[in-house]
Amino acid sequence: MKKENLKDQYRINEQIRAREVRLVGDNVQQGIYSTYDARQMARDQDLDLIEISPNASPPVCKILDYQKFIYQQKKRQKEIKANSVKVLVKEIRFGPQTDDHDYDFKLKHAKNFLSEGSKVKAYVFFKGRSIMFKEQGELLLLRFANDLESYGKVEQLPSLEGKKMIIILSPKKQITPPPATEKEADRQ
Repeated sequence: MKKENLKDQYRINEQIRAREVRLVGDNVQQGIYSTYDARQMARDQDLDLIEISPNASPPVCKILDYQKFIYQQKKRQKEIKANSVKVLVKEIRFGPQTDDHDYDFKLKHAKNFLSEGSKVKAYVFFKGRSIMFKEQGELLLLRFANDLESYGKVEQLPSLEGKKMIIILSPKKQITPPPATEKEADRQ
């Protein structure tokens, strides 16, 4: 289905409805031409007239091989997807009556997650009648956020969603020191 969407995104040859188009590219004299003349130029080169920017006035077109053009667009999208940063969200679960030792253990894990660059979603799960201790859960999450203040910042304050009270923390941007020069490395 994605392949069809990319092909349907651009009009080619007879699908272009504008009276005149602006031609750009390496293999043509750039300028404004009637659509008929632009199509004829494309046919003379055994290529396709592709509408690149339909919203411009007049629409911008290129004369290229359509299959090659689609291939390049897919390749460009793949590169963009590969370069995008993927953010992981790690979850940490508490109970409203969480003990100090368990809290410290989970705090240590949260510090590691934030140091690695992952987001942390901490939540207090209320079972049965423990929902009566909402204040305890909120205090626990605020204490958790306060203890992690040097590692991350609060993205979402504690909020109750069903039987869970959730807080989301995102890592602080790490400021990397500049690399040591050879002279500084020799001194150490």
